[in-house]
Amino acid sequence: MNIPPSLDKKDVCILIPTLNEEATIVQLIKDFRSEGFENILVIDGHSSDNTRQLAEENGAKVIVQEGKGKGQAVQEAFQLIEEPYTVMIDGDGTYLASDVHAVLQPILDGRADQTLGNRMANFEPGAFTRLNLAGNRVLNKLFGFAYGIFLEDILTGYRGFTRHVIKNLSLTEMGFEIETEITVESVKHEMRVEVVPITYVARHSSADTKLNPLRDGLKIGKTIIRMARLHNPMFYFGILGTGLTLSGIAVGLYVVNEWMNGVTRIPMTILTALLILSGIQMFIFGMLSDLIVSLHRETMRMLRKRDE
Repeated sequence: MNIPPSLDKKDVCILIPTLNEEATIVQLIKDFRSEGFENILVIDGHSSDNTRQLAEENGAKVIVQEGKGKGQAVQEAFQLIEEPYTVMIDGDGTYLASDVHAVLQPILDGRADQTLGNRMANFEPGAFTRLNLAGNRVLNKLFGFAYGIFLEDILTGYRGFTRHVIKNLSLTEMGFEIETEITVESVKHEMRVEVVPITYVARHSSADTKLNPLRDGLKIGKTIIRMARLHNPMFYFGILGTGLTLSGIAVGLYVVNEWMNGVTRIPMTILTALLILSGIQMFIFGMLSDLIVSLHRETMRMLRKRDE
């Protein structure tokens, strides 16, 4: 894939959120400049090493974010960027600058409003640990069931956007959940999202990961489920309903077993009924909420058509 010659590459902002990336930031900037992209914005999360100095020396514009966390950095950068196109990439050297053409092409062709670089398409040995790979696949499936759109890599750090997209995303997550929130917001606003294959390489030996697979994986999963409450309430309340109903059945089986042994458990019998009834109520809430969301979505779609 090749960028059209008519494209002024100054219209593309290369956004790199960083935190202690001195081992990789220089080569990444050089690689993008060798691809013809000089408009490089590094938003730094108060690095304690030489990341900012090295980025500036190699021609990047550097801004120190006001708060903390990758999510906050991305939100702050999106408020500042005015270029027609933005490519966001992690600064840890695990992505190739040469893949920028694949990331931009669907947007420039008018097929997509946002692109996701699919790391699963081609990754080097050692780029993922077994835990990271399994966690990514589970979260991708969870996202698909929650939102009805199965995307191969919702957690990728290599993305392309139009200016319209970044100015219309309502983002609040402050940490690594930001990629999930961006994808959810895009689906919620019915933006055209296309997944493109990219290469994912093993982390530089001097570049430490900031992500904790278990802790951050749980946070991301929680974000997917929590945000589904407004987009797909049947999924959200269905999980609650299933949990309560199964709990009630489990307690009920214990009560029945005790009753068969001549022991009456009246309080636990009441608990069984409450759990099962609460589970049924959750399913009812889910159906009603799903109807309301569907009507709201259809109303918004009609209003957009009228405005066009």
